[in-house]
Amino acid sequence: ARGRGSTLPRASDRMLSSAAARALRVADAAALSRGQRQMSRLAALKEQLEADGPDLAAFAGLQPRVVPSKASARERKPAWLRTSAPTGAARAKFDQLHSTVKDLNLATVCEEAQCPNIGECWGGGEGVATATIMVMGDTCTRGCSFCAVKTSNRPAPLDPAEPDSVAAAVASWGLDYVVLTSVDRDDLPDQGSEHLASTVKALKAKSPDLLVEVLAPDFQGRADLIRTVTNSGLDVHAHNLETVERLQGRVRDRRAGYKQSLAVLEAAKAANPNVLTKTSLMLGVGERPEEIIQTLRDCREAGVDVVTLGQYLRPSKRHLPVAEYVHPDKFAEWQAEGEAMGFVYVASGPLVRSSYKAGEFFIRGLLKARQAARISDESTAAEKAIRLAGIHGITVDQA
Repeated sequence: ARGRGSTLPRASDRMLSSAAARALRVADAAALSRGQRQMSRLAALKEQLEADGPDLAAFAGLQPRVVPSKASARERKPAWLRTSAPTGAARAKFDQLHSTVKDLNLATVCEEAQCPNIGECWGGGEGVATATIMVMGDTCTRGCSFCAVKTSNRPAPLDPAEPDSVAAAVASWGLDYVVLTSVDRDDLPDQGSEHLASTVKALKAKSPDLLVEVLAPDFQGRADLIRTVTNSGLDVHAHNLETVERLQGRVRDRRAGYKQSLAVLEAAKAANPNVLTKTSLMLGVGERPEEIIQTLRDCREAGVDVVTLGQYLRPSKRHLPVAEYVHPDKFAEWQAEGEAMGFVYVASGPLVRSSYKAGEFFIRGLLKARQAARISDESTAAEKAIRLAGIHGITVDQA
């Protein structure tokens, strides 16, 4: 029993204290959970800011930044990166190509790499319909941080019927210019070089007037494999540097390299000086102006004839973030720099890609002019031989 003035707690007080303690523990747990959720939201916001970069609206008036949806993320791209779908005759040409690609189970880099120019190229604007066909499967043995193509150490075996299938498809499309590209096949002894060469030969046999560009892998720098492709009858041997030397490890698979790619382009030109060599650079991945200039110089020293520069566009959040959307005016400046260095052709613009159709239109004209010049030279040489034969009193057969 408690007496007057006693300080011992009553049973009811002890029960109340126990209930209050439990309530406090529940409240603490709830607060901790809210804190964790808040931290999770902050982490997500930080990740989004790092991926997309903050803008002035995110901080004006201390307004919180709302994590955007996929749709709004697409809307943040500059206006100069927007493209329109083909219409009319161009749409019909596009649908024809798309249908044949699906029917023959062909892979195109236009689709696999989510190229923004697919409507323009497949629609046949500029009077030249072009397509970029990806051979040797749709799965690459390398994993570059910018590329949307699937990767695996063990891709499916090559299809021996593919060269003839591709040649038949291209002949049915009535193309003027075709670009062959391929995944890397480090799993094969010849890395697919003979398969690429066979495809070029099949294309030329089926469509003699067709111009063929091959955007080839580096073949691990092996000169013999590079020669196999260069001497297959192609018209343009392309191999992409992708970015400046400093960013190679960040952008490309570790098995690729700046100096190795330059050596590939040099080897292609050495194997066949009549073949145009070509490379491409993506801008907006963190390169510096002086690095672009140096890369262009290195390409000229390697004998590269054609260079293209375009804006890198991130295929998904799993890929390398865009560091900068380069303004069209800057692309125009890089084009002027390249032309001043003596490249045969420079295509530079936000939507320009390695196999850009407008560039192909120019290259087509250049190659046709070269072919005509060679025919003229051969005719002149034949006429001289006939005249000399007449002077010396021998028949042409004897000559």
